[in-house]
Amino acid sequence: MHSMMQAPQYRLLAELEAVFDQLVERTDHLVDTWRQSRASAWSFDTSRADATWLRRALLDFWYEDGQDGRSTRRYIGLVAANEAVMARLQEVNATKQQLGQLVAKIRRDVPGLIPEIKAVLPFRHPALHEHLSGAGLARLHLKQCWRSIPQAESEVSRVRLAWYRSGRSIKRLSVRDAELLLHELDTDAAHVRLQLDKLGRLQASEPLAQVQEQAPLMRANIFYSTPLEDGHSRKAMNIALPLFIPSENGQLPDVNQPPDSPPAQRSRAKRRDARLEETALLPSIRVYRYQRGQ
Repeated sequence: MHSMMQAPQYRLLAELEAVFDQLVERTDHLVDTWRQSRASAWSFDTSRADATWLRRALLDFWYEDGQDGRSTRRYIGLVAANEAVMARLQEVNATKQQLGQLVAKIRRDVPGLIPEIKAVLPFRHPALHEHLSGAGLARLHLKQCWRSIPQAESEVSRVRLAWYRSGRSIKRLSVRDAELLLHELDTDAAHVRLQLDKLGRLQASEPLAQVQEQAPLMRANIFYSTPLEDGHSRKAMNIALPLFIPSENGQLPDVNQPPDSPPAQRSRAKRRDARLEETALLPSIRVYRYQRGQ
């Protein structure tokens, strides 16, 4: 398949393959360095927070059958990390950033390469590709590849975890923006052509809204042993991957056990999504029109 590509496309794919290989290698080194340190870890989802759990969490790069492409699986936990482990973590996160930037360039310049990327990269690592066999895992999930691994900035006295619901994300789009999104889909499909036709009847100046339901998040409130450089001794961050915490003695700070599932969504005051029409104009990309007069 590579031989059919133009030279710039081949170079981009070759560069991406090299960065992906480096990400897998550096992640393996991170897990091995942590295992050798014999430090503690805690997992929200399992009672056995060991190197096998950590490797699975950090190398889960796959879609499950039927998984929404906008969503990523979460692996909530804490990992005590000495200086060597934290250095490995910096390498992994730098590679993830490099991978994300490269994929963004490919999406912008040669979007037709994306399906091949998802098909080709898994086969470069047989041990990773074994996950695809009989596990309901279909193809590479690029967003899960480049999402950053969270880390605390210095020693921590305690961590308090709590579920957080942010409701809906609403992004304002132009008609042209919506048209470009539809053209990323299969434009030979009847339902996509129908939506393009609907869009074509609108004034180019009409504002539209893309709506995404936000999955519940786990938020970590981190209390530092000493104030940070900015003077704060507490910070909050959302964590979807294990949180690495600097610890020279290999022990974790005090952590609470949050509820097994998020609370039911609380009622909210009328908000800006109430200004949208009830039915999506372009359901394939979750785009709505604003109600008249809004």
